[in-house]
Parts: sequence; structure tokens; C-alpha cells
Amino acid sequence: MNASHFWQLILGTIVALLPVINPVASTPVVLTITEGDTEVRRTHQVKMGCFYMVIILVSCLFGGGFIIRFFGISIPGIRIAGGLLVSGLALSMLATPREDSDERRRREEARAKRDISLTPLAMPMLSGPGSIAMTMGFTSLADNWLDYAAIILGIIIVAVISYVTLRLSGQMVRLVGANGMNALNKFMGFLLLCIGVQFVVNGLINIASDPGLLRAIHTGMSR
Repeated sequence: MNASHFWQLILGTIVALLPVINPVASTPVVLTITEGDTEVRRTHQVKMGCFYMVIILVSCLFGGGFIIRFFGISIPGIRIAGGLLVSGLALSMLATPREDSDERRRREEARAKRDISLTPLAMPMLSGPGSIAMTMGFTSLADNWLDYAAIILGIIIVAVISYVTLRLSGQMVRLVGANGMNALNKFMGFLLLCIGVQFVVNGLINIASDPGLLRAIHTGMSR
């Protein structure tokens, strides 16, 4: 594998995962559920949450191939399903936010927990269904151990970006304000929607260009 492909995999992992994880949108929630904690404790919770996120996503990366083979799922199927899931998350980000009673209850439970690093911070806030599905989809891009190393490095970089963002959550909210945070969330949602649609398009192209399908169509038309 040449160096350019290695760096392309790293960059592709960052560009694909960062809008899904979207640490910017999590900053107000982190401030809410760590209300009353000291700055040192909040920093420790954020650091451990990002560490757990890496563990979860790397486990899904290596376990994704086994799951795909066990259930007989095709790579195009993974891409289309992941694209639909990611697109659904993006549409919810673009919609006007409405906090229902269940969401308020979850936040109250999270605030009452002594340790929020694993749940709800690492899962489902940082490594939720969208990021897990996308990480499993990365298995279709990895052909050797260097490919996996590039993807893991991309995941670690996303975790570092998430840590810095959440670590500075208080300053960011005060600097940008509520309207600025909402605008950033909308932008990330639009970018995420584009990625999800592209995943679906790639999956459909893979299906349409499958040699077996083309042979079947050719045979049917020849009769």
C-alpha cells in the first residue's frame, strides 16, 4: 500500500466519523449532566468517555467482518443500511429540536449517575448506532493490516478532536452562543446527510455492477 492511500484512509475515516459523532452537539449535554462537578472531574469523565469510544469502535471494526460473514450480509447491503441510518440521524439534526419527556428523563438519570464516561457519554452519545454502523462499513475498505492501522489512527484522531471539543465545552458555549451552536449542528447535519446519501449511492452502484446480476439480466433478455 502506498503512502497516499494510507493517508486517504485516515482522512476518509475522520471526515466520515466526525459528523456522525458530532462532539459539538454534545457539549451542552455534557455541561448539563456534569453540572456541579469540578473541572478536574469533568475533564476526567470526558477523557475516559473518549477512551471508551475508541475501544467500542475498534472492537466493531474488527468484529464487523465476523458479523458480516456470520449473517451473510453483503458489503453493498452494509453500505445501504449504514447510509439510511446515517441519513436518518442527519435529518433529525436538521429538524427543529424538540425535547420530549423521555429525553428529559434520560438527562436527569445521566445527571444522577456518579460516572457518566461509559454511558451515556461513550455510548450512545459518542459511539452510537450511526458511528458503529459506519465503522463496520469500513471493513469493506480494509484489505491488509496497514489499512486497519490507518482506520484505527483515524478513529483515534476523531477521539482526540472530540476530547478537545468537550474539554472546552464551557468556553465554546459561552463564545458561540445558543444560535451559533444550533447553526454548527445544522451544518454538521447537512454534511452527514451528504455522506449518508453517498453511502446509499455507492451500495446501489455496487449492486448494479455485480457480475452475477449483469449475467442474469443478460440471460433473461436473451431468452
